[in-house]
Amino acid sequence: MASKGLQDLKQQVQGTAQEAVTAAGATAQQVVDQTTEAGQKAMDQVAKSTQETIDKTANQASETFSGLGKKLGFM
Repeated sequence: MASKGLQDLKQQVQGTAQEAVTAAGATAQQVVDQTTEAGQKAMDQVAKSTQETIDKTANQASETFSGLGKKLGFM
């Protein structure tokens, strides 16, 4: 009987250990997913900011050349 009890205890311990490993794996995957999402949001923000800067610079250059053209009588 003691052998049966030890075998049951061993199975319970193995089951608990497997559950812990599964939970740890799920938690690690969640951290990876959150980190990936945060990184993607950061890259999206950088791309948006860069595009806004390019657009603003292009507009300023266009206005500057337009003004220069008017001063020189080209327009």
